[in-house]
Amino acid sequence: MGVLEDPTDDRLAVTPPKTWATGVPAVTHALRYSLSQTSPRRTMLTLLNINQAEGIDCPGCAWPEPEPGKRHMNEYCENGAKHINDEATSRRVRRDFFRQYTVEELGRKSDYWLNQQGRLTEPMVKRPGSDHYEPIGWEEALSLMARELRELDSPDEALFYTSGRLANEAAFLLQLFTRAYGTNNLPDCSNMCHESSGAALTQTLGIGKGTVSLDDIHNADLVFVVGQNPGTNHPRMLSALEETKRNGGSVVAVNTLPEAGLMRFKHPQRPRGVLGRGTVITDQFLHIRAGGDLALFQALNLLLIQAEDEDPGTVLDHDFIRKHSTGFDAFAEHARKTSWEDVLTATGLTREEIEQVHERVLKARSVIVCWAMGVTQHKHGVATIREMVNFLMLGGNLGRSGAGVCPVRGHSNVQGDRTMGVWERMPQSFLDALEREFGFTPPKKHGYDSVDAIRAMRDGKAKLFLGVAGNFVRAAPDSEVTEQAMRRCRLTAHISTKLNRSHTVCGETALILPTLGRSDRDIQAGGEQFVTVEDSMSMVHASRGRLAPASDDLLSEVAIISRLARRTLGDFPAIPWEEFEADYGTVRDRISRVVPGFEDFNERVNQPGGFLLPNPVNDLTFRTPTGKAVFTCNDLAMLRPPAGHLILQSLRSHDQWNTIPYAMNDRYRGIHNGRRVVMVNPEDIASLGLADLQTVDLVSVWHDGTERRAEDFRVVPYPTSRGSAAAYYPETNVLVPLDSVADVSNCPTSKGIVVRLEPAADDRA
Repeated sequence: MGVLEDPTDDRLAVTPPKTWATGVPAVTHALRYSLSQTSPRRTMLTLLNINQAEGIDCPGCAWPEPEPGKRHMNEYCENGAKHINDEATSRRVRRDFFRQYTVEELGRKSDYWLNQQGRLTEPMVKRPGSDHYEPIGWEEALSLMARELRELDSPDEALFYTSGRLANEAAFLLQLFTRAYGTNNLPDCSNMCHESSGAALTQTLGIGKGTVSLDDIHNADLVFVVGQNPGTNHPRMLSALEETKRNGGSVVAVNTLPEAGLMRFKHPQRPRGVLGRGTVITDQFLHIRAGGDLALFQALNLLLIQAEDEDPGTVLDHDFIRKHSTGFDAFAEHARKTSWEDVLTATGLTREEIEQVHERVLKARSVIVCWAMGVTQHKHGVATIREMVNFLMLGGNLGRSGAGVCPVRGHSNVQGDRTMGVWERMPQSFLDALEREFGFTPPKKHGYDSVDAIRAMRDGKAKLFLGVAGNFVRAAPDSEVTEQAMRRCRLTAHISTKLNRSHTVCGETALILPTLGRSDRDIQAGGEQFVTVEDSMSMVHASRGRLAPASDDLLSEVAIISRLARRTLGDFPAIPWEEFEADYGTVRDRISRVVPGFEDFNERVNQPGGFLLPNPVNDLTFRTPTGKAVFTCNDLAMLRPPAGHLILQSLRSHDQWNTIPYAMNDRYRGIHNGRRVVMVNPEDIASLGLADLQTVDLVSVWHDGTERRAEDFRVVPYPTSRGSAAAYYPETNVLVPLDSVADVSNCPTSKGIVVRLEPAADDRA
């Protein structure tokens, strides 16, 4: 297959945004993309096996599946179908490709173009002084890396990054190798997305995970969907919300942009979704100002406390508050000081809108709050989630059916990776369990998270970077600083299925180590293997690849990590890496003795649908210092942009998975054939003296006086909330300084960027 053309934005077209999502067009688009990547036979093999009890876990998102027996034969969404067949593509990147293109030339190609070249097929190396990758055998590649690791002055000069694509077995071995090597430098993608969720929930509830099940969503009286675009990022959530509505529940959407999926959902597997108008999902839409969610929940908490004051004993759940919480009196006193003037300024809402939501809350017997990166990637993201927990605790909406917290995660196993120990700050109890099981003392000093890893590379404190899945360069903030930092490394290496931008940002020596995909059959010395994942709702289940691997030269992630560990560590500590590579069941045996909740792992994961990890919150057990859930006092925070500025949030298009676009379209938002666009409320366009489709530069402005610029974006009228704007990442990551992070969690503030829109150079001329 010939090399594809690198697309441009020259044919940008804008149509009105959609007011509904999915339906027959989603099926058509999914099949069209899948068949453009591979054969009808391979397409059907993936689609009939994806998200089935004995099939392939969809790598596209972490939304859970219904229990076996209740799953549809087509248990996937448009984006999942595209993602699995993007991985199952018949296109191949071979050694002649790397002879044709220099690293510099590849670096000028788009994310779309790089991904479309196909699956990587053999290990490649860029040697010092060269501008080309060339083939290298596995033995030489892993020995080269092992030698570099052994020659570092300190284990803390090495970084071991992973994304949530990694399955439990490989994640456990990665952290085991990293700690046996002598460091806790385990940055991961969660550092850049849901770290605020983990921090806030650990502080308040004692566990950094959600507490709800799929049945809870179905049976809730009221579900809040905050800072989240399920129609684009995890469309199967719309099926769950449709069930909520069928059961008499209500949905409140809180977003800076109206989202098609949250307006009306046309389920493609039901007659009403094919022939009818579908289901209206949102009962009330709060068109909130960017970053205003903290103020909204503070206002709702004030109204609940005032309602209790007016009619004592009828509004709050005093039994829960008295028995299972601490800090209520200080919280209530703090809440009563909430200023309505500040709330209305921060949210851009009216008091009547907020009071309408309050009335819904008073009528609801069970409430769930769902959220995603529209909440977490703000400076006050942790405080916002703590305030949501306050809101739920006032009504006793924890530890019972149809109620709880629901952080909706992206990657299919990002939660499982953290459970397996991929975190730079694992608790001492986990490290002690590793020591008992494997006979070495893990390091105690906390390692670098993703932001601190970039700082360490920039400052010469880290000299070797291993990325296991993911696209670190494009996922990270402050693009120029990140790339400069990576280029300072002695060695950069990436375990990947496909080409991406990170492969073009090289250290002195660079390795590309190609691996099996989730859809590939994995046969080792012990026979055919399967891996396991943990979804957003703590269900652990198996995933079995069905396709012949893209190349005979591919190794699994388990095999790569095991072989690298063996070459790096030698015989001490005495860890049976060869045994792990041959039979993943032996890895699961060790996990069962180290990680709480995984007892009898091999037996339980072979049950249809897997098993549910225990969540102490659902037993009203809180692993906080007091043993109770914690009410917190959170000062109201809001961004106050100067006159002539907007608050920009980055987001992904409908045809995009994480940093990789599958097409240059975002059809639900009406954007076609282009990505360098900025969506702005028409009234803001007029007040700023701009014109529709005018070319502008986005200039971010920060409190320390620094500015960053993203050039040549087209202004698109869009119904964003007044004062708010939106543009796609990773194109806008350049606007977020490395040091602009959320309080407590160190998460980049990619949803709270103060920008001005300057006419581009050609327009100024």
